[in-house]
Amino acid sequence: MARKFDIPQFYRSGVVTALKHTRNALDQRKQDLNPTEIPCGRITFKIARHLGFCFGVENAIDIAYRAVRENPGKRVFLLSEMIHNPHVNSDLQARGVQFLRSTSGEQLIPFEQLTPQDIVIVPAFGTTVDLFATLRERGIDPQQYNATCPFVEKVWKRASQLGNAGFTVIIHGKHFHEETKATFSHAELSAPSVIIRDMREAEKLARYISKQASGEEFFEEFSGKCSHGFDPARHLAKIGVVNQTTMLATETQAIAEYLRSVMRETYGAEALTEHFADTRDTLCYATYENQEAVGSLVRSGGDLALVVGGYNSSNTFHLARICAGKLPTFYVKDADEILDLTQVRHLNLETHDVEISKDWFPVQLERVTVLITAGASCPDALVEAVIRKVALIAGVEPVELEQASERYIRTAEGTAPAP
Repeated sequence: MARKFDIPQFYRSGVVTALKHTRNALDQRKQDLNPTEIPCGRITFKIARHLGFCFGVENAIDIAYRAVRENPGKRVFLLSEMIHNPHVNSDLQARGVQFLRSTSGEQLIPFEQLTPQDIVIVPAFGTTVDLFATLRERGIDPQQYNATCPFVEKVWKRASQLGNAGFTVIIHGKHFHEETKATFSHAELSAPSVIIRDMREAEKLARYISKQASGEEFFEEFSGKCSHGFDPARHLAKIGVVNQTTMLATETQAIAEYLRSVMRETYGAEALTEHFADTRDTLCYATYENQEAVGSLVRSGGDLALVVGGYNSSNTFHLARICAGKLPTFYVKDADEILDLTQVRHLNLETHDVEISKDWFPVQLERVTVLITAGASCPDALVEAVIRKVALIAGVEPVELEQASERYIRTAEGTAPAP
């Protein structure tokens, strides 16, 4: 039986959560990636089969709110943002939780102010070995409310296994991201490690694997992204690839396959397993499912896409990238960003700036199909609010959305095979 988490009801949604529960009940093996289609007045909403809170995020929220409930009168801190969603973080702050650091690593409250009586929550991204040690030095047990995603910890464990087997760990991620910093710090305990951002950096790394570049060049190109004492001449002879779990899964797979081919060319097919470790089992299933569902959503067709999530959310950004490659896409943090039918405030995927676009909604069309998805840290309630806002400004009565949702559920349950 799937683990159940205690998630505050205000994060749930009468429409989106109900539709997700229906789809999950009828497709328990998650083989059907077709979107949920809800005709509603002049608008048809197509909602991605998988979207919103993942296992790791629900686990983190469960732990964070439990820490607040179980410790009345005590000071409760988070090492940094719990997850990359401003609404979730703001609600925790409203309940008295204080952030020790910003997501960029800026110290907001000195660790020296912590006492053994304080409660510190480790966020979903995990944290570095040094910060775990710092908390223990202050008399705080970091495991008491450790909300590190189990799939992030799985990557740490695999990195340790690679190191113990003599392999170097290649981490596909953003070197400035909290999760990648944490993974790097845990990996380098047992293995030489280096972080690469994308295929371009994988190609740079390949030059050192095939001995086409010198060590001096390596330290210029990968400064601040490799472990202490890293020797490209020795440490790139045996490698395994893991990732920041919120990266584009297909990109990680492509990078791993590319580096695998480089090792095969360098050492020969017969010796490949001695030089390249198979790490496909470290890919986060939730990230992969959400990205696959968005691919299916886009292929189903639509006039525009709305992607909902915090603007500093890596996994949401990648979902928006997938959509933007096929149709007009607007990455919004919540319903307030949808100003009216002529203006929408959203994150520009190229500049990473928040901007206002005009004439975003195709008002000239008699019927409009809107694709909807959301990042893994986005509550269903925010997704529903976006859907309702679009429906409202397009002249759809609220009751029409509820009726359309109920109609879909009744139809789906009526066509389900008997147990």
